[in-house]
Amino acid sequence: QVQLVESGGGLVQVGGSLRLSCAVSGGSPSFYTMAWFRQAPGKEREFVAAISRSGGWTDYPDSVKGRCIIFRDNAKNTVYLQMNSLKPEDTATYYCAADVSGGLSISRRSANYRDWGRGTQVTVSS
Repeated sequence: QVQLVESGGGLVQVGGSLRLSCAVSGGSPSFYTMAWFRQAPGKEREFVAAISRSGGWTDYPDSVKGRCIIFRDNAKNTVYLQMNSLKPEDTATYYCAADVSGGLSISRRSANYRDWGRGTQVTVSS
C-alpha cells in the first residue's frame, strides 16, 4: 500500500518561500509519477506541478510557473515542491499525489493519481 506524507507547510509572508516535502512509502516509489495539487476553501482542487519517474520531465500551470519547482530524490523516496515569491492566492492545502501506473507520461488530471496524502496547509499573509 502506498503512503504519502506531506510536510513543510506553514504561515509565510507575501514574497516568502516554503519547501514542501512528500515522503513516499510502499511499492516502488521511483516508478511513480508524482504531483502536487492544492485546494483552497470553496474552490476546486488545482494542479500545481508534476514530475516524471526519473525527474527529467516536469510540468507547471501558468499560475505557478517560474515560482515553483518540483524535484525528487529517489534515493530518499521524497518529492519536493519549492515555492518562491508566494502570493496570498497561493494559500491552500497542498496535496501530494502518486500515479502508480508506471507510465512515462505526466498528467495534470487529478483522476490519474490514485494515491494521495492528507495535505499540508500553506498560508500566505499580506
